Amino acid sequence: MSAAATEVPARGSRVRTPAVDPASAVARARPHISPVEAISQTFSMAWRALKKMRRNPEQFFDVTLQPLLFTAMFAYIFGGAISGNVKSYLPLLIPGIVAQTVLTTCMATGVQLREDMEKGVFDRFKALPIARIAPLAGPMVADLVRYLIAATLTFVMGVIIGYRPGGGPLGVLGAIALAIFTGWALAWIFTWIGTIARNARSVQGISMLILFPLTFLSNAFVPIHTLPSALADFVRVNPVSHLVSAARDLANLGVISGEVGWTLLAGLVVIAIFAPLSVYSYRRHL
Repeated sequence: MSAAATEVPARGSRVRTPAVDPASAVARARPHISPVEAISQTFSMAWRALKKMRRNPEQFFDVTLQPLLFTAMFAYIFGGAISGNVKSYLPLLIPGIVAQTVLTTCMATGVQLREDMEKGVFDRFKALPIARIAPLAGPMVADLVRYLIAATLTFVMGVIIGYRPGGGPLGVLGAIALAIFTGWALAWIFTWIGTIARNARSVQGISMLILFPLTFLSNAFVPIHTLPSALADFVRVNPVSHLVSAARDLANLGVISGEVGWTLLAGLVVIAIFAPLSVYSYRRHL
């Protein structure tokens, strides 16, 4: 054997060991997560969120009571003033209420995320070999159930008070599906806010500051031609107005118009921007 192979350090001398970054060592030890595994883990987190909703039925109050209350209230208060009577106002109102209800519901996504982070729930997830997007996307997939309930109850209440969608069942289903997709896309904005805000109350305040002007400064409740010119210009480019117009074309006419395409494009752009931002901000908290 060579001298180099049998050489041992002298007694009392210190042997230097290379410095190891704990975070890098853990990252190397984690197995690579395939896209199929990431999808499976996302649905596992969605199932967890659904079980949490079942144990906390008060989470469904906003998607059950709000559509019924807002539909009846806006119809009977503004129907005569805007369209002459309630029945004539419903084709304008119901798609707008669907959009407003779904978008208002998606605001709760960021609030609940921030609450879970404050309680330390996500501290447990960082020790698991799972995709980093799964704890974020899972609850959002579960929220699709809440969006579906809110949109469906709005149309049901509209039919009860006299609304008759000219687009038929397929048009109504198309309007509901489009509203759900848009709500899910915008929920990524509030998820990102939930990862950067200090507490759940801040998330709620910031979300309302963003969502309420976009919702009410749209064509959801009044025709655009009745608005002042400067406000009308903003309403025409408001993404919520495109959603409302697309939902009206689908539910009232059964037509897939260009507004549907613009709404889908806007939703995809929002997802492409805020989904990576949410994951990056979430990783910073690990």
